[in-house]
Amino acid sequence: MTNSVLDLEEADCILITGSNTTEQHPIIGTRILRAHEERGAKLIVADPRRIQMAIHADLWLRQRPGSDVAWLNGMMNIIINESLADEEFIANRTEGFEEVKEAVARYTPDVVERISGIPQEELRQAALMYGQAERAAIVYAMGITQHTSGVDHVKACANLAMITGNLGRAGTGVNPLRGQNNVQGACDMGALVNVYPGYQVVTNPEFTQKFEEAWGVTGCSDKVGLTVTEMIDAAERGEVKAMYIMGENPVLSDPDSNHVIEALQALDLLVVQDIFLTETAELADVVLPGCSYAEKDGTFTGTDRRVQLVRQAVPPIGDSKADWVIICELAQRMGARGFDYASPAQIMEEIASLTPIYAGVSYQRLEEQGFLQWPCRTAEDVGTPYLHEGQFTRGLGKMHVVEYQDPAEMPDDEYPFMLTTGRNMFHFHTGSMTRRSAKLEQESPEGYVEVNPEDAAELGVSDGEQVKLLSRRGEIQAKAWVTDRVPRGLVFAPFHYAEAAANVLTNPALDPQAKIPEYKVCAVRLEAA
Repeated sequence: MTNSVLDLEEADCILITGSNTTEQHPIIGTRILRAHEERGAKLIVADPRRIQMAIHADLWLRQRPGSDVAWLNGMMNIIINESLADEEFIANRTEGFEEVKEAVARYTPDVVERISGIPQEELRQAALMYGQAERAAIVYAMGITQHTSGVDHVKACANLAMITGNLGRAGTGVNPLRGQNNVQGACDMGALVNVYPGYQVVTNPEFTQKFEEAWGVTGCSDKVGLTVTEMIDAAERGEVKAMYIMGENPVLSDPDSNHVIEALQALDLLVVQDIFLTETAELADVVLPGCSYAEKDGTFTGTDRRVQLVRQAVPPIGDSKADWVIICELAQRMGARGFDYASPAQIMEEIASLTPIYAGVSYQRLEEQGFLQWPCRTAEDVGTPYLHEGQFTRGLGKMHVVEYQDPAEMPDDEYPFMLTTGRNMFHFHTGSMTRRSAKLEQESPEGYVEVNPEDAAELGVSDGEQVKLLSRRGEIQAKAWVTDRVPRGLVFAPFHYAEAAANVLTNPALDPQAKIPEYKVCAVRLEAA
């Protein structure tokens, strides 16, 4: 997030897109509703489904899945034509505006309505509501990133924020909500294919030399590696021979699950480190028992760059060990040097010494202050509640021309429905933890498919009846939930349930830049079981 969770309460207008906020980020959702109800902040929600946040919204835009570039460009078209663009901010802090202005001129309200299904007057209301606000914040999640055009969706959000000057101030910003509790921290620590910790790119020889000297090694690769989905494809081709998976369950969470299983079975060696025997761990040659958050010390970095301590509440159960202990013991047995840390606090000292944005973070400061938000560059730095004040990291903020493109797979005669996937309030990710909770399982015990009443009537499907959902990649069976939460032609399935795994159906087509799969759109057929 460019800004902070607390910051959202200072916004005058909040635009939410691709985020079922109250169900998946309920604390953040509560703060947004507080700003809306107590301070009168305007709330715009763009979502194909009638989620809870859409009921609270001043304006609900029901776009077709994957059409976000079109309606975001359409909002910019109206904002520019209504003289609501922040000309001073554009002139002093950005580049590329004229090219973007020329591009969005083609996205007139009537064109946007044909592409997205959003009525022209509603688009105009949204543009004026956002453009006239003194402080406007954009909040998004994986509903706009998990597309073959996901990067373009994010760029369009950034363009909208820059055109209106809604960056570098409290109550503004472009604020992605991370899908799991320490995804931000994992990325910060270099769990990406192209960077060392702190987003120091592997292709820069200065960074490579810096880490080689610190770690006492030579020959660190300057090549960008494979992303998660690319690794699966490479395993199936026999190009990746072994895989070490920590705290992840790709059999349920990756697209085209049957393909994932075949790829993992083709490996010479699969090692899985987890706290439960997940569907992925069941395929492993070796399972290393890790610890839950309650059994170890460490830090989590939240979606708004907030670093907080995790304190051990109970000793590790059985033969399990903290993840950092397992990694160090494995490295030592493989002959590596330098994996002799005494504690997570000592690991944080190394992080601070090599990672400029974490340089001022220490366990002592976290104990005293409760949290720090990076960038926190010195021991005296109080941290950064919002980014880009006065200047962007690269100097001028760069606007990008982005054009609408159809999803990789659209409905047709054979597969006439569009499937979108996501989560529900009661389960987390692949259900490895929450489905072992009797209370949560009682609330949502089985997979389901949301079907519009008119579609259900045409198909002869009743509420609660078992249905089959089929795509070009496989089929699942689940209970039909007949509801107007979804419009005609769209069905929704959560991916938590192994017995009705939505990702058996999803399309592994990737965004060409970020390599993110298109989880949110694929063509399916619905039948009574």
